[in-house]
Amino acid sequence: MHVPPSARPLNDDERELVELARRTIDENTDAEPGGDGVHTMGAAVRADSRTFTGVNLYHFTGGPCAELVAIGSARAQGARQLECIVAVGNDGRGVTGPCGRDRQVFADYYPAMRVVVPTPDGLRSVLAVELLPLFQRWTLEAGTTPFERNNPEL
Repeated sequence: MHVPPSARPLNDDERELVELARRTIDENTDAEPGGDGVHTMGAAVRADSRTFTGVNLYHFTGGPCAELVAIGSARAQGARQLECIVAVGNDGRGVTGPCGRDRQVFADYYPAMRVVVPTPDGLRSVLAVELLPLFQRWTLEAGTTPFERNNPEL
């Protein structure tokens, strides 16, 4: 497993965010222990020194992940500077790293945001931009930026 260079142990605010995400899904899951459900992941995001939560909406067409719901909730309540985000599974599954779609959204819109992820050394906080190796950033203004080759052998 590759652990990004920015990985560091959690600070107190990040530990509180993990607990908030856990409480959010524990209080709002619709799945019985070990069973399936529509709401099985909770997320918490710190933005502008406030916290916001969300739960996923599972659907076979790709319903929104808890992280994106939490980000949308933060924005709807006026938050602009996202600082850190975490997702936690129901039924005691603990912190879960973001899916590929979420990683791309984070890198595109919030590259300096920290993300709490599980690592072999326990939970760590990493920069969102480091969750996608060789990523290409998409922006409203420019679309996808071209891939810059630093190695002529690639």
